[in-house]
Amino acid sequence: LYISVCVGDNMIRNETEKDQREAESGSLEKINENELTSIEKIESPVDTSNEANELTANESGGGKKGKYPKIVFLIILNELCERFSFYGLRTILYIFLTGFIKLDKDAATAIYHAFTTICYFTPIVGAIVSDGYIGLYRTILYVSFIYCGGNLILTLTSMKPLGAPNLIGPAIGLIIIAIGTGGIKPCVAAFGGNQFRSNQKRYLETFFSMFYLSINIGSTIGTILTPIFRSDVKCFGGDCYPLAFGVPAVFTLTSIVLFIIGTPFYRRYLLFR
Repeated sequence: LYISVCVGDNMIRNETEKDQREAESGSLEKINENELTSIEKIESPVDTSNEANELTANESGGGKKGKYPKIVFLIILNELCERFSFYGLRTILYIFLTGFIKLDKDAATAIYHAFTTICYFTPIVGAIVSDGYIGLYRTILYVSFIYCGGNLILTLTSMKPLGAPNLIGPAIGLIIIAIGTGGIKPCVAAFGGNQFRSNQKRYLETFFSMFYLSINIGSTIGTILTPIFRSDVKCFGGDCYPLAFGVPAVFTLTSIVLFIIGTPFYRRYLLFR
């Protein structure tokens, strides 16, 4: 009798534990189902109504690419002229410092590399100014005038009737040019890209291809022609540095004019602070 009672208690206890385990597993499955349902709700789009779809279609131009924004060709020509000016000037800078200013090679090398360093450091400043304060368009426009002013100073201070050769005038011009070329460097490509809509990615790719082609064309032509202007043309009894620096200055001014012509047609974005 004692044995039968013990066996019966054990069976009841096992059945009870089994029922408890089944109840716990069932509750866990319900909890997991609830969690999955909540996750699906979170991951699902907030609004899939027709209004949201219509808004997206309107923002993207109704799925149509639209016309190619021809105004970007002015931006491309602007970049070509600016690159002609910069690389043409840089090509003869070392010869100008050693042959005309009569600096020793070490000093000329130091000035040349200091100028190049500033040119590639100031884009950080240009990016900060354009993105945080006045926008891409105004940064390009204002800094381009600064750039052109540096070109004019360098051209005038290379004329013997105006007191050349001296180092102070050209040094001031080079510093201004370095600020100008660096200031607009991060802005022009971005501003050109802003002329395209979000559904014109193919057009945008062709723009950047042409844009960087213009950089190579401008730099190549400037590198070839500027030394010719210096050596083959004589003025003030020697190599014509005023012409060699003056032509890049004209190209810089031309780039400003081209940029201003497109002002009424640019897509410009306002900054909100």
